[in-house]
Amino acid sequence: MIRIPAVTLIACAFTVASLGAEAQAPAQDVSYRCTGKDGRRYYGQTIPPQCAGLPIELLNRQGIVIKRIDPHADAGKKAQKEAEELKKRQEDAALREETRRTRALLATYTSETDIESARKRALEDNEKAVKEVETRVAAIKTRQAQLAGELEFYKGKNKPPPKLEQDVKNAEIDLQAQQSLLDAKKKDVNTINAKYDEDKRRYLELTGGGAKKK
Repeated sequence: MIRIPAVTLIACAFTVASLGAEAQAPAQDVSYRCTGKDGRRYYGQTIPPQCAGLPIELLNRQGIVIKRIDPHADAGKKAQKEAEELKKRQEDAALREETRRTRALLATYTSETDIESARKRALEDNEKAVKEVETRVAAIKTRQAQLAGELEFYKGKNKPPPKLEQDVKNAEIDLQAQQSLLDAKKKDVNTINAKYDEDKRRYLELTGGGAKKK
């Protein structure tokens, strides 16, 4: 049997005891410090109420600053990060929409001829709608002339019947509505042409047709 000297056993025991004590030692104490709005300094093991919303210093046991906390700077960084994330989401959404429009355009048209054919159909449909509204406008004006004749009959005599007066008002309201619709339909010609001009421009850009013409 190997004999271990007593001195060696004592040294080993001391080393083990030291390591155990270090392992059980409490973590390094920290405290908080700030300069209050009144110009005074405040300390505490937790953040003092007077430090709320103010820059705070984190001190170790020796009173050395190990960290600085600035709520305003943190808020600014947070706001900047949120703004950057919002911009990124908007850019991603715009890219998705552009991709969708591109796919829809290429799925709709196979040539410039398709675009011009679609333009022609849209303009023809709009022209048909204009004529229909013009017909209604003419009918309302004819009705107004009839009502005016009926009102003339009562001029200088008895008061016109309430229904006749209401019919006159209704006819005027209908005429204004149809006239507004007619104006809008006529303006649609420019909108239609602008749409198909843009479709053609994008189609040529995507298919390289514009480059071939140069």
